[in-house]
Amino acid sequence: MTSERSDPPAAGSLDKAEELVAAEAGRFVQALEDFDNPSQEWRRLVSELLGTFFLVLVAAGGGMMGQAFPNTISRTAAVVAPGLMVLAIILFMGKVSGAHLNPAVSIAFSLRGDFPWRRVPGYIVVQLAGAALAAWFLQAVVNVSATYGSNYPAAGYSTGDAVLMETVLTVGLVSVILGTASGAQNLGVIGAIGVGAYIALAGLWGSPISGASMNPARTFGPDAVGADFGSYWVYVVGPLVGATLAVGIAYVLRGRGGGLAGSGAAQGALFTEAHRPDQS
Repeated sequence: MTSERSDPPAAGSLDKAEELVAAEAGRFVQALEDFDNPSQEWRRLVSELLGTFFLVLVAAGGGMMGQAFPNTISRTAAVVAPGLMVLAIILFMGKVSGAHLNPAVSIAFSLRGDFPWRRVPGYIVVQLAGAALAAWFLQAVVNVSATYGSNYPAAGYSTGDAVLMETVLTVGLVSVILGTASGAQNLGVIGAIGVGAYIALAGLWGSPISGASMNPARTFGPDAVGADFGSYWVYVVGPLVGATLAVGIAYVLRGRGGGLAGSGAAQGALFTEAHRPDQS
């Protein structure tokens, strides 16, 4: 009785397979290195997802860690930490996506003419996703409800009070962002310091009433994971109204947007589009 044995694969077939794999790997590496190729805009979305994840990790993490470990994190530390995180994020990935990290900022840049409207939906989706991932991670690791990391109107204050506070705080935040992005005040690293400092200062005095979110994504993450959207509308309406007012203020102070400096700050260095390239 004879046993059947399959013949070993031909050496030529293995060589062709290796060549094919090498060619595909080479094309992949070349695509990654072709930073100015418009088809590589997925980098922007990855950047916004990662940046918003880290922002909410710190912003929501303060309240959740405080609940898990009482008397370890002060309110001052909890509101200053997000400002420092935003400063760091702008420095390490601002040139890729503009480091919006906030749907209100993306919309403000588009209203200003510094950011294409076609990119806004993708930015908002990944910002919300990054925030939800951060809240889910915190709830899984810290083992307390994500609601402890969210924002709510303070007891004794109405939702109207909270909306007004979020509106005013966001006017300041977006004004700082648009101002430091403009040609006259575009100072690179100094802009990152200005934005981070404003977030910390706004939190120090405004957080007792509304939590000083200024960011629909920052509040969405904990609310989605904690399944509590009762007051979420406050943190959508306030920031969006505030961002719109800030765009109007920017027009009064500096005229139209869409120049090279503002577009570069809003979009990063990846295939930047400027509506008015003749402007600074």
